[in-house]
Amino acid sequence: MQQREAVEFHLYVLPWLIGFLGLTLGPLLYSLVLAFTDAELFQQWRFIGLANFREMFLEDPLFWKALANTAYYAFVSVPLSLAIAFGLAALLNMKLRGMPLFRTIFYLPSVTSGVAVVLLWGWIFNPSFGLLNYVLSWVDIQGPQWLGDPNWAMPAIIMMNLWNVGAPMIIFLAALQDVPQELYESADIDGAGWWAKVTRITLPMVSPVVFFNLVLGLIGAFQVFMQAYVLTGGGPLDATYVYLLHLYNNAFRYGRMGYASALAWVLFVVILALTSVIWATSRRWVFYAGEGRR
Repeated sequence: MQQREAVEFHLYVLPWLIGFLGLTLGPLLYSLVLAFTDAELFQQWRFIGLANFREMFLEDPLFWKALANTAYYAFVSVPLSLAIAFGLAALLNMKLRGMPLFRTIFYLPSVTSGVAVVLLWGWIFNPSFGLLNYVLSWVDIQGPQWLGDPNWAMPAIIMMNLWNVGAPMIIFLAALQDVPQELYESADIDGAGWWAKVTRITLPMVSPVVFFNLVLGLIGAFQVFMQAYVLTGGGPLDATYVYLLHLYNNAFRYGRMGYASALAWVLFVVILALTSVIWATSRRWVFYAGEGRR
């Protein structure tokens, strides 16, 4: 009986295993090999050692520009998104009539199509007939060129990213509903104010969710691509030229698959390093009920 169950188990997992080996692990290892070659589309390739990485760090100014733009986007958009998602979750956690409808309304933007949303924001940011400058004109403010201005293009893309706060908001909301009400009642008896309850009760109790959303948000932010590709193409003056756009251009525009593979592995190392730092520091600020601080 046990042998039969073991055979059935392996048959069930076999499709996943084939897909993982053929579509994930195989291309991953092949990309690692290509990173040390001069591979180009439809051309013979040869091993060139660390030449791709030497060119990347010493001879490619767009590499540093793209990395800096991506870091700027990530380090501004992720904390801002988390703060807004947490604030919305706190509001939607109130016991008011019609709250399920409000929760649905705030979550809906997160499930809309990516390209369609980007095109919609392209219209919103249009300096001539866009919605945003039209609203600003109501209070006599001359809106900027947004996507056409190097100083405003990246802030505009960061603002666009707030459209997707629905997903972390839902996770925050679930965590807030698990905070024991007895803690707030005890704080009320002690005379604690609103800010004290937020910083001493709410945030410590939901800190594992903050950690989870922070890691996922940072990984996603360093892979930002579609907004810059569809709306600006990296401009103006490379103000929105993000890392994945540089990788995409080298791979599919210039056909430099070896160099693009090297770029991909450097991005992997950057994300791994940042995630490791967050993981290491989480021991100081993430609280798990019943275990104390790690």
